[in-house]
Amino acid sequence: MKKTIVIVDDHTLFAQSLQGLVNSFQEYEVLKVLKNGQELLDYFKANHKRPDIILLDIRMPIMDGVSTMSWLKEHFPEQKTLALTMEHDEEIIIKMIRMGSRGYLLKDIEPEEFLYALESVNSSGYYFSEEIVEVMDLHTSKNYGDLTNREMEFLNHACSEKTYKEVAEEMHLSPKTIDGYRESLFSKLQVKSRVGMVLFAVKNNIVRI
Repeated sequence: MKKTIVIVDDHTLFAQSLQGLVNSFQEYEVLKVLKNGQELLDYFKANHKRPDIILLDIRMPIMDGVSTMSWLKEHFPEQKTLALTMEHDEEIIIKMIRMGSRGYLLKDIEPEEFLYALESVNSSGYYFSEEIVEVMDLHTSKNYGDLTNREMEFLNHACSEKTYKEVAEEMHLSPKTIDGYRESLFSKLQVKSRVGMVLFAVKNNIVRI
């Protein structure tokens, strides 16, 4: 049985191209293409078949990706969703992850990487982009015992919408000390970005979002 996809994106040409790509994969098929979050809400409320994965554009009129993700988190928290974005906007991507997104896709992604993303979400529940793909090989049994209490406190703050400057003020530390915590966690968790750190922490239940 094929895995099912719903695409939510207001750019018609892109959405149709994405639909064609998904349908070209042997194990996947598109159930529906919708133009915004409100159409997705209407789709769910009409009790149509729920997809295995939703591909959700972040920037849309009427109801954007963040608002849609918030609604899904409240009503269908187990729904697997990948965010679609034109640019690597760290703040927005972290917000989507906090709302329950299982990862994000840049719209210029290669078809092979796109298929890998779908398979990763189906198998492990999360997709990590190429910049943090090494995390996919780590298991939940990884030892986090070497994280100090202050590093854990920093990690919880980092998994929010706060800037590093705001985190420093919250923890009553200098920006230089916060930079030290960040680099230490990047090294210990083997990630290369804040988004990678957040995804890793959420995937492995290190912090509660």
